[in-house]
Amino acid sequence: MELSDANLQTLTEYLKKTLDPDPAIRRPAEKFLESVEGSQNYPLLLLTLLEKSQENVIKVCASVTFKNYIKRNWRIVEDEPNKICESDRIAIKANIVPLMLSSPEQIQKQLSDAISIIGREDFPQKWPDLLTEMVNRFQSGDFHVINGVLRTAHSLFKRYRHEFKSNELWTEIKLVLDAFALPLTNLFKATIELCSTHANDASALKVLFSSLILIAKLFYSLNFQDLPEFFEDNMETWMTNFHSLLTLDNKLLQTDDEEEAGLLELLKSQICDNAALYAQKYDEEFQPYLPRFVTAIWNLLVTTGQEVKYDLLVSNAIQFLASVCERPHYKHLFEDQNTLTSICEKVIVPNMEFRAADEEAFEDNSEEYIRRDLEGSDIDTRRRAACDLVRGLCKFFEGPVTGIFSGYVNSMLQEYAKNPSVNWKHKDAAIYLVTSLASKAQTQKHGITQANELVNLTEFFVNHIQPDLKSATVNEFPVLKADGIKYIMIFRNQVPKEQLLVSIPLLINHLQAESIVVHTYAAHALERLFTMRGTNNATLITAAEMAPFVEVLLTNLFKALTLPGSSENEYIMKGKCLRIFSLLQESIIPYIPSVIAQLTQKLLAVSKNPSKPHFNHYMFESICLSIRITCKANPEAVGSFEEALFLVFTEILQNDVQEFIPYVFQVMSLLLEMHKNEIPSSYMALFPHLLQPVLWERTGNIPPLVRLLQAYLERGASTIASAAADKIPGLLGVFQKLIASKANDHQGFYLLNSIIEHMPPESVDQYRKQIFILLFQRLQNSKTTKFIKSFLVFINLYCVRYGALALQEIFDSIQPKMFGMVLEKIIIPEIQKVSGQVEKKICAVGITKILTECPPMMDTEYTKLWIPLLQALIGLFELPEDDTIPDEEHFIDIEDTPGYQTAFSQLAFAGKKEHDPVGQMVNNPRIHLAQSLHKLSTACPGRVLSMLSTSLNAEALQYLQGYLQAASVSLL
Repeated sequence: MELSDANLQTLTEYLKKTLDPDPAIRRPAEKFLESVEGSQNYPLLLLTLLEKSQENVIKVCASVTFKNYIKRNWRIVEDEPNKICESDRIAIKANIVPLMLSSPEQIQKQLSDAISIIGREDFPQKWPDLLTEMVNRFQSGDFHVINGVLRTAHSLFKRYRHEFKSNELWTEIKLVLDAFALPLTNLFKATIELCSTHANDASALKVLFSSLILIAKLFYSLNFQDLPEFFEDNMETWMTNFHSLLTLDNKLLQTDDEEEAGLLELLKSQICDNAALYAQKYDEEFQPYLPRFVTAIWNLLVTTGQEVKYDLLVSNAIQFLASVCERPHYKHLFEDQNTLTSICEKVIVPNMEFRAADEEAFEDNSEEYIRRDLEGSDIDTRRRAACDLVRGLCKFFEGPVTGIFSGYVNSMLQEYAKNPSVNWKHKDAAIYLVTSLASKAQTQKHGITQANELVNLTEFFVNHIQPDLKSATVNEFPVLKADGIKYIMIFRNQVPKEQLLVSIPLLINHLQAESIVVHTYAAHALERLFTMRGTNNATLITAAEMAPFVEVLLTNLFKALTLPGSSENEYIMKGKCLRIFSLLQESIIPYIPSVIAQLTQKLLAVSKNPSKPHFNHYMFESICLSIRITCKANPEAVGSFEEALFLVFTEILQNDVQEFIPYVFQVMSLLLEMHKNEIPSSYMALFPHLLQPVLWERTGNIPPLVRLLQAYLERGASTIASAAADKIPGLLGVFQKLIASKANDHQGFYLLNSIIEHMPPESVDQYRKQIFILLFQRLQNSKTTKFIKSFLVFINLYCVRYGALALQEIFDSIQPKMFGMVLEKIIIPEIQKVSGQVEKKICAVGITKILTECPPMMDTEYTKLWIPLLQALIGLFELPEDDTIPDEEHFIDIEDTPGYQTAFSQLAFAGKKEHDPVGQMVNNPRIHLAQSLHKLSTACPGRVLSMLSTSLNAEALQYLQGYLQAASVSLL
């Protein structure tokens, strides 16, 4: 694409269409942009548009499109074509920083993100002047430009907070500190001074405080891995100013908005984070400053209101206290009983209260409420922080803290008892207090694993939790119902089994509750209870104990999916499929026809616009589990599943619903593997379409498609050979594409192994030599450990299938003496790397055939390799696996697809049974070796024994004698 006005005009038109709500206009425009994004100059056209277009909406659209383009294409993936030409890369890096700094804030943010994506790949090696260019802009004095630089630096350096330590990382951070720490400190001091100068100018203060927030965030990132010498030397400057900012209160920066945090709150929150970082990691150096920070933050907490806008500030401030009170040498600050009482009364209890804002979230934004409460993403909530502070205080003061809180809990419950309909929030706070007090250690999988022994959890459950769940109406006091259900979920390991059994019908009943939170919690609690393990690792709750409830449980679960707001509720789908089906197994069979009918209806509806990945995944798991359970009892039932599902699957494939296609292939593989005889014609009609290159372009499709093709080969190789022989080159074309990629070569071998194992020999005769040539070319160009392991399994499988002589002949037909080279350079030195029981067995049987069924090994120049090969085979049996990987290969296997592409998600219940191609032929490969050597020695008496006695290592010989004894044979 040329940088011409005509192309700019075309691009403008298509960008406009991508904003159209009508899919008939929007989708073709998106497809067009997708089709041209590989063209040279495309990114430069976008940058030109966002700089020169007269329409703001086009500028913003171009900036977002550009950022997403960079996200998808900037990373250079090994073995794949470079998606952005080098001249475009150079031009982008030369122009993007000045363009970002001169753009309005909305566009600046998009370009800043794009710079950080490029920086992640190219900085510092391929973009050495980025830092200098950014630091120089600090001198401009223009805070719009300075904030642009700070925002970019923040998005570039924040990854230091979660990167693993490495020399490469240290080198990069040192480079950044050398160039950036001093200018940042000078900017910090200058900005603080400007804040004093402009203390009465609201608009100037807004810009300056935006800078201070970014500076404080950069301070956190640059100090996270270790305490840099520069910051240690300048701690006085930073900490004194941080402290004065914490205590600052400027009326001009206060906001009327009760929801949204203002600049002052955001800055103080970040400073609390910075202080907590120093208190936790660099406590010795930070000690002189700690008392004044504790005082300032304590004052902050007792003077800050309950409004939502202060939530982040309050939670970070409490987290600071929590991190301090856990350190042994700060515990003297908290020892006094009055201090503890004061913290409990003024900080913990007020921040555990259920506020109007929480009630609103519970009712109107239940998805977010559940995510925070159940999945622990409530990291920045007041309640979570208060809970962490209780845990921290209990570390050294469990007795006094439990005593203080027990009083609060009792008085709250008494308040509730006086007037439940008005005072229900008192009981909610009491339950929360008990929970935070009793939980010492917790995991997602097991709930509470360690509890405070001073709290009687069962008594509290029977007296205060069960009555709420037993009440006649499921819709009364929804918050308390949710609290009660959560209590069961969290303390499921502490509450006795008989109480859990009493709870199950109560939970099933609450699946009908109108509140999304209540019926979701009920589904989740049931799912957690069904995963609990009792003695002998069996499920704690048995299928027999659940039998009376199956029908009502399934009915209520499906009803729950029809309740407003829960049509795609992942907890209900997960509770239903994974846990209930797998717990009940065959007792669910009578209900499966109706379950499948409802699931296919749901699948059809959801496929129109898939938006909930977890829900979709569990839905496909439910389908797979239904198939498995039913077909295990009645293999003929596979046909009725195909009848129910194929119409929906066809629609998904025709409409190219990318999110669902990998799942469809997995379910089809499962169904096809259930067939015992020939492939049904409905599958054969689909076969040619599975070889279309476009399907193989998407990485998420590759594993399930390979598996589906393997199922075709296992069940119908002869049908393919007779009725679809013209498709064999297409099948091998897929193998050729996969083998060329380091990320997918193992998938290519899976396919090739199935072709060799199942296809009639004559149907692949003409292609065999070409297959080996392709493999040798790949070996020559790019030899990796993973490829070698797969290659070894393949050649040994070939040997098992076609015979050792055929293997020797095909190697030597490619190049004279090639067979010897492969033995000497690949099989003998590398065989120890093969992993996996079946893989090792295939290699053992293959090598045994080469040793005992290949005449050239006994009477040509290959004979010198006979003993080393036998020694390598005994090593494969007896020595530990060689799992060393060369340094440069460590990251080859990681599937990392840049940008958005549907990833492959393995369905647990569509899993494939491990297949052993030599299982029927050979049970024990050691005994097989002994018997084969015995047979060989019978054919040429004396030869084998003399070779063994003169050349085989003594330890290996001892092992071999053990094999011969076990097989009850001897050598002649």
